[in-house]
Amino acid sequence: MTDKQKGFFYAIMGPVLWGFSGSIAQYLFTEESIPTQWIVGIRLIFAGLMLVIWCYFVDSKELFAILKKPRYVVQLLAFGLLGMLPAQYTYFMAIKYGNAPTATVLQFLGPLFIILYLSLRQLQWPRRIDIVSIVLALFGTFLLVTHGHIGQLMLSPAAIFWGVCAGLSQASYTLLPRELLKRFDARIVTGWSMLLGGIVFAPFADLTNVPALTGTAWISIIFIITGGTMFSYLFYLQSLNYLTPSTTGMLSAFEPLTATILAVTLLNTKVSGAELIGALLILGITFLQALPPDLFSLKFRYKNRD
Repeated sequence: MTDKQKGFFYAIMGPVLWGFSGSIAQYLFTEESIPTQWIVGIRLIFAGLMLVIWCYFVDSKELFAILKKPRYVVQLLAFGLLGMLPAQYTYFMAIKYGNAPTATVLQFLGPLFIILYLSLRQLQWPRRIDIVSIVLALFGTFLLVTHGHIGQLMLSPAAIFWGVCAGLSQASYTLLPRELLKRFDARIVTGWSMLLGGIVFAPFADLTNVPALTGTAWISIIFIITGGTMFSYLFYLQSLNYLTPSTTGMLSAFEPLTATILAVTLLNTKVSGAELIGALLILGITFLQALPPDLFSLKFRYKNRD
């Protein structure tokens, strides 16, 4: 297997495992009636702990170096509480009140919020390619929540609210750890942020009150913690050793694809044609943002005619 083939394998397996995790969470909410807060708390604490232990055996000095400067600790707490925790919680809440496919797609609104944030921060209009992305995102969201019927919501207001919050949280998840990721290994930053976020969230999750779980539920939860969190993230990181971030970003479309296939075939979730078109438009943002920045400029087009 060549390096490029390895990269594609890892870049696809990570999102596929995330997609499995979303559909399994939908099963736990609908069939097992497990509290969302409890699953989020368990997932953060144990997945974070596993990543921290992993990093301890790989590079213990670097693992604890991030805790030695108050500046890094503050940034780590900010990422854990304002990025990691909201991203996990809002996504699972969107699944609970909607379904895994729509929650996963609405999560891909993250680039839209990043575009708007950077435009406001820099006090300048978005680029042409960003404006196209915004239009696609808005129209795609309209189709997703209305199925093309003006004045009629096909998703519950709660599902729409938590889905949009999932996209917003995904943006903060991307923006907050930038400085930390320049200094420390991504596995260390993610492991500590998950563990810290989970510990702070523990009182709200009521982790001492373990719900009555079937054997299938326990297996599902173990998969969410391991395959759907730790290994999926490690696969994604491994792919960056062989592929560019833009390529791995485009291949992340396998997450909603997997979630949709599993939800339709195993959980009897109904998906309309308008929903599929809306999902494709929203996912198109990721592809557009991977294109050359000046692709839509007249100068670029005329230059390529010569």
